[in-house]
Amino acid sequence: MEKKPNLFQSFLPVAVLITLLGINVFTFDDVLGGATQIALMVGATVASIIAIRNGKKWIEIKETFLKTINTSMSSLIILLLIGSLAGTWMISGVVPFMIYYGLDILHPSIFLCATVIICSVVSLFTGSSWSTIATIGIALLGVGKTLGFDPAIVAGAIISGAYFGDKMSPLSDTTNLSPAMVGIDIIRHIRYMMYTTIPTYIITLVLFIVWGLFLNIKGDVASIAEMQNIIKSNFSLNPLLLLVPGILIFIIVKKTPPIPSMFIGVLLGAVFAVIFQPQVVETVSGVSGNYIKASYITAMRAIFGDVSLVTGNSSIDKLFSTGGMAGMLNTVWLILTAMVFGGAMEAGGFLYRITYALLKYVKTSTSLVATTVSSCIFFNFTTCDQYLTIVLSGSMFKEAYEDMDLAPETLSRSLEDGGSVTSPLIPWNTCGATQSRVLGVATMDYLPYCFFNLLSPVMSVVVAGVRYKLRNRKGEYK
Repeated sequence: MEKKPNLFQSFLPVAVLITLLGINVFTFDDVLGGATQIALMVGATVASIIAIRNGKKWIEIKETFLKTINTSMSSLIILLLIGSLAGTWMISGVVPFMIYYGLDILHPSIFLCATVIICSVVSLFTGSSWSTIATIGIALLGVGKTLGFDPAIVAGAIISGAYFGDKMSPLSDTTNLSPAMVGIDIIRHIRYMMYTTIPTYIITLVLFIVWGLFLNIKGDVASIAEMQNIIKSNFSLNPLLLLVPGILIFIIVKKTPPIPSMFIGVLLGAVFAVIFQPQVVETVSGVSGNYIKASYITAMRAIFGDVSLVTGNSSIDKLFSTGGMAGMLNTVWLILTAMVFGGAMEAGGFLYRITYALLKYVKTSTSLVATTVSSCIFFNFTTCDQYLTIVLSGSMFKEAYEDMDLAPETLSRSLEDGGSVTSPLIPWNTCGATQSRVLGVATMDYLPYCFFNLLSPVMSVVVAGVRYKLRNRKGEYK
């Protein structure tokens, strides 16, 4: 007979995982190169053993593994395509073009604030933080490095803006999923999110403005000029290159699914490289006298493997190097093992046991929102996927919000404030692993500067605490 897990059993796999992760941080230089993946597998093993001792059958645990892995398959394919997109957009000159003119337009004193706003607008129109970060985000990171900013700070600004736009866009998958979980329409959901999201966004902009002024970075004129000269000597900076991101944004706005959209972006980059960058094509391929063969080799290398341009400046060489799909394989491995851990935790009933233990202490609307937000962060930590976090939290807390006579949009807003935006702050979460790999900045390095993501769950609790626009199920203010 199957027994329900107790609280100690439920927390034990998490404690084992945290312990191993702590050891790995002090033992390995690259914790995401394999050590974290093994820690997740050990945690999953502990969870599985406890579940079997409680009467759970292995076949049921395995099926839950497969189910959770299946939920991440779309993300894994998109992740591989992002690697390819970075490669073809680099050799096509799209990213170098953005960096070149970004250095002319973006003054250091406003750069961080401008980065947040630019990423916000792109993400709002596309509904995708991942696409935003993988395209305009990479270009802005290059600009920031050249201006003299710490890449971690720039990454924080990029992620803050991208996740604001993603959260508020009607095209976003999480913005559609959250209201669907509680049974309301998306416009009602977005309007109610504005009460917590707009103040958080304003505070974020102010912090980055002050931070930019505090850093007092003037920009090394010589370095900027050198970067622009190297870009101009290696790439043809034709304004028609902007058609590539323009077409991608257009087809995403037209609600083309993410996978075909990204693939089209990859192909466009390869085609534009062949048309506008013959010098780069011949350099990367190592083939001269046969442009068709050179084009094929260069396009394929950019899509699946390492591509680098040697300019004589090591820092610029690193900026112009991409890993294609192969560069994403460590992250794919990380996400797969994270899904196994999340599946084991779900199969054993540990996640539900922990959440219901927390609900015993919920007495007020503020404590309910705080518990929801905290649980979302916990699920992002344990299930390692923002979609699973929203689904689990939405289903588990829905009845509690009804019992407390709170409008369903309070729950949907809490799911976004605690779930969607905190996902890139956890290294082994699908979002955290992806953004770290795409930007080349460790999650724990950029985390302190993701002001929007850090403040969103806090603002959710504060707004509930002061009972601002807090509604009951009839739509009346409480």
